[in-house]
Amino acid sequence: MLDKPQLRRTLKERRRAIDHATRLAWDDRIGARVLAWWQANPGASLGVYWPLAGEPDLRPAYAELADAGVRLALPVVLARDTALGFAEWVPGEPTVADSLGVAVPAELRMVERPDALLVPCLGFDARGYRLGYGGGFYDRTLAPEPRPRTLGIAYACQLAQFEIGEYDIPLDQIVTELE
Repeated sequence: MLDKPQLRRTLKERRRAIDHATRLAWDDRIGARVLAWWQANPGASLGVYWPLAGEPDLRPAYAELADAGVRLALPVVLARDTALGFAEWVPGEPTVADSLGVAVPAELRMVERPDALLVPCLGFDARGYRLGYGGGFYDRTLAPEPRPRTLGIAYACQLAQFEIGEYDIPLDQIVTELE
Protein backbone atom coordinates (compact mmCIF):
# COMPACT_ATOMS: atom_id res chain seq x y z
CA MET A 1 0.00 0.00 0.00
CA LEU A 2 1.34 3.43 -0.96
CA ASP A 3 1.81 6.04 1.73
CA LYS A 4 -0.77 8.83 1.58
CA PRO A 5 1.47 11.51 -0.01
CA GLN A 6 2.49 9.10 -2.82
CA LEU A 7 -1.10 7.89 -3.22
CA ARG A 8 -2.30 11.50 -3.53
CA ARG A 9 0.25 12.12 -6.31
CA THR A 10 -0.82 8.91 -8.10
CA LEU A 11 -4.52 9.78 -7.84
CA LYS A 12 -3.92 13.30 -9.15
CA GLU A 13 -2.04 11.81 -12.12
CA ARG A 14 -4.94 9.41 -12.82
CA ARG A 15 -7.38 12.28 -12.79
CA ARG A 16 -5.19 14.43 -15.06
CA ALA A 17 -4.99 11.55 -17.57
CA ILE A 18 -8.75 11.67 -18.27
CA ASP A 19 -9.25 13.31 -21.67
CA HIS A 20 -11.55 16.34 -21.95
CA ALA A 21 -14.41 14.70 -23.86
CA THR A 22 -14.49 11.73 -21.49
CA ARG A 23 -14.43 14.05 -18.47
CA LEU A 24 -17.43 16.02 -19.81
CA ALA A 25 -19.44 12.83 -20.35
CA TRP A 26 -18.53 11.49 -16.91
CA ASP A 27 -19.38 14.81 -15.24
CA ASP A 28 -22.83 14.71 -16.89
CA ARG A 29 -23.40 11.17 -15.54
CA ILE A 30 -22.27 12.13 -12.05
CA GLY A 31 -24.41 15.28 -12.17
CA ALA A 32 -27.47 13.17 -13.07
CA ARG A 33 -26.75 10.87 -10.11
CA VAL A 34 -26.46 13.87 -7.79
CA LEU A 35 -29.83 15.20 -8.98
CA ALA A 36 -31.45 11.77 -8.46
CA TRP A 37 -29.90 11.50 -4.96
CA TRP A 38 -31.25 14.93 -4.01
CA GLN A 39 -34.71 14.23 -5.43
CA ALA A 40 -34.88 10.98 -3.43
CA ASN A 41 -33.80 12.74 -0.21
CA PRO A 42 -34.45 16.49 -0.49
CA GLY A 43 -33.47 18.91 2.22
CA ALA A 44 -33.45 22.63 2.86
CA SER A 45 -29.86 23.33 1.83
CA LEU A 46 -26.97 21.65 0.07
CA GLY A 47 -23.26 22.30 0.45
CA VAL A 48 -21.60 22.03 -2.96
CA TYR A 49 -17.98 22.52 -4.02
CA TRP A 50 -16.20 24.49 -6.73
CA PRO A 51 -14.15 22.05 -8.86
CA LEU A 52 -10.41 22.17 -8.24
CA ALA A 53 -7.56 20.42 -10.01
CA GLY A 54 -9.67 18.16 -12.21
CA GLU A 55 -12.45 17.34 -9.74
CA PRO A 56 -15.80 16.51 -11.35
CA ASP A 57 -17.43 19.75 -12.50
CA LEU A 58 -21.06 19.63 -11.41
CA ARG A 59 -21.94 23.28 -12.03
CA PRO A 60 -24.69 22.39 -14.57
CA ALA A 61 -26.33 20.20 -11.88
CA TYR A 62 -25.95 23.04 -9.35
CA ALA A 63 -27.86 25.33 -11.73
CA GLU A 64 -30.68 22.76 -11.97
CA LEU A 65 -30.81 22.43 -8.19
CA ALA A 66 -30.90 26.22 -7.74
CA ASP A 67 -33.66 26.50 -10.36
CA ALA A 68 -35.64 23.94 -8.31
CA GLY A 69 -35.34 26.17 -5.23
CA VAL A 70 -32.48 24.41 -3.41
CA ARG A 71 -30.35 26.77 -1.30
CA LEU A 72 -26.71 26.14 -2.21
CA ALA A 73 -23.63 26.98 -0.19
CA LEU A 74 -19.92 26.83 -0.99
CA PRO A 75 -17.35 25.84 1.65
CA VAL A 76 -15.15 28.54 3.11
CA VAL A 77 -11.87 27.84 4.90
CA LEU A 78 -12.10 29.97 8.06
CA ALA A 79 -8.73 28.98 9.54
CA ARG A 80 -6.30 26.08 9.50
CA ASP A 81 -7.28 23.07 11.62
CA THR A 82 -10.94 24.09 11.86
CA ALA A 83 -14.21 22.96 10.35
CA LEU A 84 -15.35 24.59 7.12
CA GLY A 85 -17.75 27.49 7.12
CA PHE A 86 -20.35 27.85 4.38
CA ALA A 87 -21.44 30.84 2.34
CA GLU A 88 -24.69 31.03 0.42
CA TRP A 89 -24.08 30.94 -3.33
CA VAL A 90 -26.34 31.22 -6.36
CA PRO A 91 -24.96 29.89 -9.67
CA GLY A 92 -23.80 32.80 -11.78
CA GLU A 93 -22.76 34.93 -8.81
CA PRO A 94 -19.12 36.00 -8.93
CA THR A 95 -16.49 34.11 -6.98
CA VAL A 96 -12.97 35.01 -5.88
CA ALA A 97 -10.02 32.79 -4.96
CA ASP A 98 -9.29 32.51 -1.25
CA SER A 99 -5.78 32.23 0.22
CA LEU A 100 -5.68 28.51 -0.73
CA GLY A 101 -6.82 29.19 -4.30
CA VAL A 102 -10.35 27.87 -3.69
CA ALA A 103 -13.28 29.75 -5.23
CA VAL A 104 -15.62 31.32 -2.69
CA PRO A 105 -18.51 33.72 -3.26
CA ALA A 106 -17.25 37.28 -3.80
CA GLU A 107 -19.87 38.42 -1.29
CA LEU A 108 -19.67 36.12 1.73
CA ARG A 109 -23.15 35.53 3.14
CA MET A 110 -22.29 32.97 5.80
CA VAL A 111 -24.92 30.33 6.64
CA GLU A 112 -25.24 27.41 9.03
CA ARG A 113 -23.71 24.11 7.97
CA PRO A 114 -26.05 22.71 5.28
CA ASP A 115 -28.05 19.58 6.07
CA ALA A 116 -26.40 17.75 3.17
CA LEU A 117 -22.97 18.05 1.57
CA LEU A 118 -21.41 17.04 -1.72
CA VAL A 119 -17.85 16.09 -0.81
CA PRO A 120 -15.16 15.87 -3.51
CA CYS A 121 -12.85 12.87 -3.15
CA LEU A 122 -9.28 12.72 -4.40
CA GLY A 123 -9.57 9.02 -3.57
CA PHE A 124 -12.10 6.73 -1.91
CA ASP A 125 -12.33 3.16 -0.72
CA ALA A 126 -15.03 0.49 -0.74
CA ARG A 127 -15.96 1.31 2.87
CA GLY A 128 -16.96 4.90 2.04
CA TYR A 129 -13.86 6.63 3.36
CA ARG A 130 -12.40 9.46 1.31
CA LEU A 131 -8.88 10.62 0.76
CA GLY A 132 -8.67 14.38 0.42
CA TYR A 133 -5.74 16.73 0.12
CA GLY A 134 -4.69 16.21 3.73
CA GLY A 135 -6.05 19.32 5.44
CA GLY A 136 -8.76 17.48 7.41
CA PHE A 137 -11.32 20.23 6.77
CA TYR A 138 -14.16 17.92 5.75
CA ASP A 139 -13.54 15.45 8.61
CA ARG A 140 -13.69 18.32 11.14
CA THR A 141 -16.84 19.60 9.42
CA LEU A 142 -18.52 16.19 9.66
CA ALA A 143 -17.49 15.43 13.25
CA PRO A 144 -20.16 17.40 15.19
CA GLU A 145 -23.59 15.82 15.56
CA PRO A 146 -26.03 15.89 13.99
CA ARG A 147 -24.02 15.00 10.93
CA PRO A 148 -25.16 16.28 7.56
CA ARG A 149 -25.99 13.71 4.90
CA THR A 150 -22.97 13.23 2.66
CA LEU A 151 -22.48 12.26 -0.95
CA GLY A 152 -18.89 11.75 -2.04
CA ILE A 153 -18.07 12.70 -5.62
CA ALA A 154 -15.27 10.96 -7.54
CA TYR A 155 -14.30 9.23 -10.75
CA ALA A 156 -14.24 5.42 -10.54
CA CYS A 157 -10.49 5.39 -11.33
CA GLN A 158 -9.92 7.01 -7.92
CA LEU A 159 -10.91 3.88 -5.99
CA ALA A 160 -7.91 3.05 -3.80
CA GLN A 161 -6.78 1.30 -0.65
CA PHE A 162 -5.38 3.43 2.15
CA GLU A 163 -4.99 3.48 5.91
CA ILE A 164 -7.84 5.06 7.85
CA GLY A 165 -6.80 7.73 10.33
CA GLU A 166 -8.21 8.20 13.81
CA TYR A 167 -10.30 11.20 12.76
CA ASP A 168 -11.43 9.96 9.33
CA ILE A 169 -15.21 9.84 8.92
CA PRO A 170 -16.88 7.68 6.26
CA LEU A 171 -19.31 9.25 3.82
CA ASP A 172 -22.89 8.02 3.52
CA GLN A 173 -22.51 7.24 -0.17
CA ILE A 174 -20.05 7.86 -3.01
CA VAL A 175 -21.09 8.32 -6.63
CA THR A 176 -18.93 8.00 -9.72
CA GLU A 177 -19.64 7.92 -13.43
CA LEU A 178 -20.23 4.16 -13.08
CA GLU A 179 -22.57 4.03 -10.07
